[in-house]
Amino acid sequence: MLATVASSTLVGVEGTPISVEVHVSRGLPSFTIVGLPDASCRESRDRVRAAIISSGFKWPQQRVTVNLAPSSVRKAGAGLDLPIAMAVLAADSQIPESAVAGMGFLGELGLDGSVRKVPGVLPLVHAMRAGTVVVPPSCVPEAELVRGADVRSAAGLRGLVSVLRGESGWAARPPSPPPEPSVAGPDLADVKGQPLARLAVEVAAAGGHHLLLVGPPGAGKTMLAERLPGLLPPLGTDEALEVARIHSAAGLALPAGVLVRRPPFRAPHHSASLVSLIGGGGPQMRPGELSCAHRGVLFMDELGEFPADVLDTLRQPIEEGRVLVCRARASVVFPARVLLVGAMNPCPCGMESGSGSCRCRESARARYAARVSGPLLDRFDLRVMVDRPDVGELIGGAKADSAGAESTTTVAARVQAARHLAHGRSVTCNAELAGPSLDRVAPIHPLASRLLEVRLRQGRLSARGLHRVRRVARTLADLDGRAGPVTVDDVYGALALRADVFAAEEMVL
Repeated sequence: MLATVASSTLVGVEGTPISVEVHVSRGLPSFTIVGLPDASCRESRDRVRAAIISSGFKWPQQRVTVNLAPSSVRKAGAGLDLPIAMAVLAADSQIPESAVAGMGFLGELGLDGSVRKVPGVLPLVHAMRAGTVVVPPSCVPEAELVRGADVRSAAGLRGLVSVLRGESGWAARPPSPPPEPSVAGPDLADVKGQPLARLAVEVAAAGGHHLLLVGPPGAGKTMLAERLPGLLPPLGTDEALEVARIHSAAGLALPAGVLVRRPPFRAPHHSASLVSLIGGGGPQMRPGELSCAHRGVLFMDELGEFPADVLDTLRQPIEEGRVLVCRARASVVFPARVLLVGAMNPCPCGMESGSGSCRCRESARARYAARVSGPLLDRFDLRVMVDRPDVGELIGGAKADSAGAESTTTVAARVQAARHLAHGRSVTCNAELAGPSLDRVAPIHPLASRLLEVRLRQGRLSARGLHRVRRVARTLADLDGRAGPVTVDDVYGALALRADVFAAEEMVL
């Protein structure tokens, strides 16, 4: 007999609907899976057989053929265990075939028949072509994030078959865990001094501009980066669902039944491999840290310690907002609309050359600076030197900067207003403004145009850098609430925030 059950599989961060077809026929006892299964799918033969027998059901002593359609899509993961088991039981007439009609199944089977959690439930349920979806109990809150989904749970194979036979009812929905208490993020008011770096963080949040912080250890680079997500506007519903699908596909834990509105913050260690950062890997091709930071902040501390080939792979994704991972068997697109923040020391010893405490030779400083290639450095809209704050600022004495007392709430309000102006230009932030749009939304004052011309002729500004400076100048004007052409002061400010952080002596603007 033949039975068909609906399920789905992950391809990148998106689910793909799958039809699990099982044919039981006369012949020598065998079990064959076709339809481009990976090793974990092929191993389901032994898990499904043991689960069916352990649950008190009969394993068909006939020829069993499982087809995972469509055959052009590679299937990966153990989430197809439960649909295969249900299709086998339906094809062997141990459960009515009509009982599984219009239903989808998802879950890994234990040898005792228990149904276990699988990663990527949110995109998998979203893609499933079924009226009712059966998932493991621990996956119910995540599956219910899909709008309109009729979600049921099954803790074990025996209980599920009993429900499908009409012998019992569906198990009650597992109680939702209590919501986690809202924890306020770190406050920008904790940062003492650093007026230029604080301005750079505010401009980065308002315009979505990539930021590079260079300074000695203990100057506050990490503190500034960790407070950046609190300045970003909360995610909308569609954006939050998009981020949740990515995190689910990556196997990251999601809050029970709640969409996270706070932009994500990812900070991979500098020993991260290229695949872990960009995505890919095995047949399932999971998203990397770059995609997990989608719609949020990717903070790369100790940027100069990352391998050069890993850093250079960021150049195209942060420009286009996506990662195209191409392999011989498939190509997958991962979203990667991130705000990149890098932090590094000015030299290997980390000290400031002007203070006289730097122990590095000029050749060592040059090699260290060269770890960040010119093309990648050119993609940082904001490049700021972060010096150690004054002692009086640290201890809160009379020299404390009054601007340093501004809280995250105060700065976030200005950022939100600037983002609102960007939405009126049909973009989420000024960093997304295309070149032709700049002439319309960011016309340049003649004096500012001459200043930029000098920089271009000196070779201190590239064509890409010119567009980025104009976008930053537009953001500075938006933060001040000024419409019309960007002024000379805006361009001066944008150039001051794009300093040559590795130069021995910064040229005067």
